[in-house]
Amino acid sequence: MEDLIKKIEPFGVLEFKRPKERRIFIRIKSEFLRDLISFLIGEYDLRHLSTITGIDLGEEIELLYHFSYKHSIEITIGIKIPKSSLKVPTITDLIPGAIFYEKEVHDMLGVVFEGHPDLSPLILPENWPEGVHPLRKDYSIEKLKELIKK
Repeated sequence: MEDLIKKIEPFGVLEFKRPKERRIFIRIKSEFLRDLISFLIGEYDLRHLSTITGIDLGEEIELLYHFSYKHSIEITIGIKIPKSSLKVPTITDLIPGAIFYEKEVHDMLGVVFEGHPDLSPLILPENWPEGVHPLRKDYSIEKLKELIKK
């Protein structure tokens, strides 16, 4: 574990913890996301992305990239991005299975994954009002009803 901590230090690590024996949580600066994932793929063959969780924290959106690693170890990489600039680079070229997870987070929270091959709706209908993201704290049913009436 000490070896891993030392190796990932250059990747903007803000927090590293092991809440349980087989769980690792790493929070990094968002600009290091692709570099850290590339490193972990190359160094540890970390390829199985279980999902991406998006959470509206008010002024920021938190993205949690959940990986399953050998021997039932789970690694979560967390980043926060300001709502004023909801852009983060895609990882679909590194992990093709991320395509659907990124589309879901885009639909539900409005995060734009730059370089993503197709951010068309995955969950929301094609005629869903643009800019309305159901998992955002600023989303309201009343606002949606007004948009639908128009």
